[in-house]
Amino acid sequence: MYRSLFHFLQGSVLLRIESPSPERVLNLCGVHGITFWSLRWLDETTFTLRTTRRDVHRLKQAVRSVACTISVERERGAPAFLRRFRKRYVLLTGVIVFGVLLLCGHIFIWDFEVQGNETIPTETILRALEDYGVGVGTLSLSIDQEDLRNHVLLELHDVSWMAVNVRGCTAHVQVVERHRPPPIVCDAERSNVVARCAGLVTRVEALGGRAQVMVGTTVTQGQLLISGVADFDAMGVRLSHGMGKVWARTWHELSVSVPLQITEKENERKKVTYVALDLGKQRIKICGKGSITGDECDKIIRYKPWTLPGGYRLPVTLVTETVTQYDTAAYKRSVDEAQQEGEAELLQALEEMLAEDAAVEQTKFSVLPQGDRLQVLLSAECLEQIGEIAPIEVEEQGN
Repeated sequence: MYRSLFHFLQGSVLLRIESPSPERVLNLCGVHGITFWSLRWLDETTFTLRTTRRDVHRLKQAVRSVACTISVERERGAPAFLRRFRKRYVLLTGVIVFGVLLLCGHIFIWDFEVQGNETIPTETILRALEDYGVGVGTLSLSIDQEDLRNHVLLELHDVSWMAVNVRGCTAHVQVVERHRPPPIVCDAERSNVVARCAGLVTRVEALGGRAQVMVGTTVTQGQLLISGVADFDAMGVRLSHGMGKVWARTWHELSVSVPLQITEKENERKKVTYVALDLGKQRIKICGKGSITGDECDKIIRYKPWTLPGGYRLPVTLVTETVTQYDTAAYKRSVDEAQQEGEAELLQALEEMLAEDAAVEQTKFSVLPQGDRLQVLLSAECLEQIGEIAPIEVEEQGN
């Protein structure tokens, strides 16, 4: 295998030799040290053999005293392959550019992949790396892992460990987030637990202070639920940190106004395609005019990175932006369609308003026509924790 590879890199020539004294030709090859292989006899005076490109001229010089005819049948190997592209300048330029991109793709960083972050946004991590000096176009061999951690972790307080591993032109950033313990309760803090909203109390868990409400009690917003003020007849009034949880059945009313007449897209009027190449942070326009924008347009942007077999990415990304413009027409939808849209918006708003541990027990919708709009009303019954901490003011100590 190694010999075949060596012959391919060096290049070989298949010669057809015809001579009345073929044995003299072979003897002269041995005398002059001419390497040949793959000898095959065609008849008594004609045979073929393979030799290196540099030995062809030596063979012709060695057999000048012998009556023979030497003709080149075929060349094989890397030199013959490369000679085909001597006048194909565009293809040769493409090969050179591809080699440069391949070299730059292994030396410089052109893309980032962040793994391990659940609560910290990826943009925050990449911004901290860029402030340190690691960004698109950074020399990958210049990254000092220890120095990077010492600087970047000072900015990312919620990250306990970080590593940047470069594979090809992609930097794989692995982070481990810090798991902080729950906040420590300060005994010197003086506070009460009050109602965040009105409701019917279903459960009370007083962890500090004294409960001021019972199960089945109706409370209003801001009412005292757990008091941090303890009144002792002999020792007087003592202030403490009132804390705990109070669950209650609550009622919420939300509304939204939904239009009955909407604008829809109909026929495709114009389509514009914009093609460009992203080389690092630079964008090179290939074809297409400026994009059109507006409410009657749909824009689709596709990014296709160039990669080699094995997942090695090149520092080139093909960007295709397609903008389609449509004709619009007014459309009057039914009350049921508008009501369904309004109900979906109200349920989403209710979910965003409630805490994670809250549960929606019952919902009721109603509609009220208002000209060309429809008002959708939501009445929801929920079960949630309504207690919140309220510091005790200094004036309360004298009461």
